[in-house]
Amino acid sequence: MTKDLCILGSTGSIGRQALDVVDKCGLHVTALTACRNVEIMEEQIRKYRPAYAAMSDAQAAEALKVKVADTGTRVLSGHAGVCECACCSGADTVLNSIVGIAGLEPTLAAVQAGENVALANKETLVAGGHLVTRAVREKGVALLPVDSEHSAIFQSLQGSPGKKAVHKLILTASGGPFFGKTRAELENVTAEQALNHPNWSMGPKITVDSASMMNKGLELIEAVWLFDMRPSDIEIVIHRESIVHSLVEYVDHSVIAQLGLPDMRIPIQYALTYPERFESPVGRLSLAQVGKLTFYDPDYETFPLMDVCRRAIERGGLYPAYANSANEEANLLFRQGKIKFMQIAQLVADAVERAPQCDDYTLQDVLDADVHARAMVRERIQA
Repeated sequence: MTKDLCILGSTGSIGRQALDVVDKCGLHVTALTACRNVEIMEEQIRKYRPAYAAMSDAQAAEALKVKVADTGTRVLSGHAGVCECACCSGADTVLNSIVGIAGLEPTLAAVQAGENVALANKETLVAGGHLVTRAVREKGVALLPVDSEHSAIFQSLQGSPGKKAVHKLILTASGGPFFGKTRAELENVTAEQALNHPNWSMGPKITVDSASMMNKGLELIEAVWLFDMRPSDIEIVIHRESIVHSLVEYVDHSVIAQLGLPDMRIPIQYALTYPERFESPVGRLSLAQVGKLTFYDPDYETFPLMDVCRRAIERGGLYPAYANSANEEANLLFRQGKIKFMQIAQLVADAVERAPQCDDYTLQDVLDADVHARAMVRERIQA
């Protein structure tokens, strides 16, 4: 169980909910990092008194240094400062809730320092799965899932007699705000509409990923690495109520699922207290009040990014990294009003098809792929 915690991305949705868990479980915070939200970071520093804090934005870091000069917290700056917090803060667990591929290097830094990682950053494993899982094995640390779907699978695997007993993993998806829509109906949807998620409170990038169903493609790739499964053994099913968070089917056709209210504090707390369980700040689930649970096959024609991601991880190498970075860029361009919603999938698929073959990659290869994939997207929209 975690005693000393570093939170990467503490001012975001996951980070703030993690601090609710800290309050509930009485954990000690050694370091906090964020991008540029100085106001919230100052509040967090004054409450939790971490030894270290970092702002990836240099100007924000300078402003924070002035505001918390009386606290004793050492304020670091830039991406290097975030990585330093991840590996030098004295934490036994680093919760990584940074959004995007920016979370990869801090994850590797934490693992190399011998710290357990509670991972809420999908892109770490999507872009650098081979690098991360190899480092985790070499260092003998724990890699604990925080995403609700992967936490559900992890919980449903407790007590499994071994990997051979597992037949299939079943990832559930809410379907997002555009469930049931046709391609034609989605042609002119706005970012505001895409950001109106029916069940979950998430940051803008992840919420648009949910609308495009890219998040489920990313989660499929992440599940391959987390649970050492073949892509063909991972199924996606739409579950509108977001009560069943994912399932495991065993070889005897028994299916075990994890259920709970759609509140990220449940999987966050389990990752931080594993293998123990404690009372949660989340309310109790009443199935009678929920009334019904529904399930549907995904619409792969309208939401092709799930298949794009499946093909990328089947091909391996840097193809998932290209899919991830192209999506990050296209997602941002859509939120900025520079492309249409349906162009996101086109741009990601194009980047994956044009990506070079590279079976054995380094961290620098991943970082180079990130730059290249983003450039591909920008070139396409300017053509």
